[in-house]
Amino acid sequence: MADQSSPLSLADLTQKVESGDVDTVLVVFTDMQGRLQGKRVHARYFLDEVAAHGMEGCNYLLAVDVEMNTVSGYEISSWEQGYGDFVITPDPGTLRLAPWLPSSAMVQGDLGWLDGSPVRQSPRQVLAAQVAEAQRLGFTPYGATELEFIVFRDSYQQAADANYQGLTGSTRYNVDYSILGTSEDEPLMRDIRNAMYRAGLTVESSKGECNFGQHEIAFRYDEVLRTADNHVVFKAAAKELAAQHGKALTFMAKYDEREGNSCHLHMSLRGTDGAIVFADSSGSSEGNRSPVFSRFVAGVLATLRDFTLLYAPTVNAYKRYQPGSFAPTAVAWGEDNRTCALRVVGHGPGLRVENRVPGGDVNPYLAQAAMLAGGLYGIRNELELEPAFVGNAYAAEAARVPSTLRDARDLFAGSELAEAAFGKDVVAHYVRAADVELEAFDATVTDWERRRGFERF
Repeated sequence: MADQSSPLSLADLTQKVESGDVDTVLVVFTDMQGRLQGKRVHARYFLDEVAAHGMEGCNYLLAVDVEMNTVSGYEISSWEQGYGDFVITPDPGTLRLAPWLPSSAMVQGDLGWLDGSPVRQSPRQVLAAQVAEAQRLGFTPYGATELEFIVFRDSYQQAADANYQGLTGSTRYNVDYSILGTSEDEPLMRDIRNAMYRAGLTVESSKGECNFGQHEIAFRYDEVLRTADNHVVFKAAAKELAAQHGKALTFMAKYDEREGNSCHLHMSLRGTDGAIVFADSSGSSEGNRSPVFSRFVAGVLATLRDFTLLYAPTVNAYKRYQPGSFAPTAVAWGEDNRTCALRVVGHGPGLRVENRVPGGDVNPYLAQAAMLAGGLYGIRNELELEPAFVGNAYAAEAARVPSTLRDARDLFAGSELAEAAFGKDVVAHYVRAADVELEAFDATVTDWERRRGFERF
């Protein structure tokens, strides 16, 4: 699907297979929860068969919950339909080494039905459809994701045995931007940075964050499909490398009552010919920003509440939205203002809008698809951008980001904008995913309830 160069060509892979450097290829796709799913195949078999013809996998993989339980209510897959297969077609533009695993390479694929038609509900297809719409309008979308995570001294096995309670963060104080404070985790951070570089990602930097053990690693912007591909590769690799160091890390949006894990989305457009379309160098517009830019930001703002489900897909995600938390509560935009949902930064070719709504648990394909769809809506309808908010947006008299998954689910389910942008089938699929999450949460007795009510009631 992607018209982009690969970090690793088929010719390069063939050479590495023949030399014995690579013997395994991971053939993967991204599921609704943003995880890599697929199969490991022998590298020679991949070159001889899978590279050209793809391979099949059970279509229940887009109709399960986070625990991999089969659940009812999905149109594309069910017991009644027999849980058949779909086809994973490798995208050669995503072929890369997987240096965090021994002698391994990886390729990401698109999902299709056995008759050759695409699986429209698959996250990569949802984003690809918006990319195609942008290209139809004459634009190429670029994006970057800033993804935070918390590292623990405990291993994943120890964390599970402790029921994920009482874990020890790898740092003992706020290490935001601290060089000394992050040195203790540098062996792991260095391994992640170097592994990602060898896997074809352009690593910019890593830094500490506010919560105990919290870090962020930033990668250079790229076309949005590659940005999403790289995002999910990074998440998988970071977990694998943490385990190899005897540690665990989490991308949960809100692990505890301290600072949550964000995933800020940066996005801009260029012309399909590479022209700069957000900045206006003529000096004829306010702030040297083009009408395309203003309409794009206005569209993201206008659709933000309707599309929040794609920015925040879990019950836990909504725990981030607290006043003074650096997670937004007001639907507002500002000039380099971190209290707003949308923060405009950069200038000239670097002019872009940052969406601060998503958390670390976001699916990058769906979130970028939502942001791009909103921006294109603003361009098509020539929406006017309201004045930038100045001051503390937590105290603003403005519309609010939905505060619960149930609210976001209802907004998305009833949204004519969502239906027009993504189609009824895609909307119904992700509404059902929200229902599954809510049904599981509503049936769960929490530790908070036990502490509050065991003796006192």
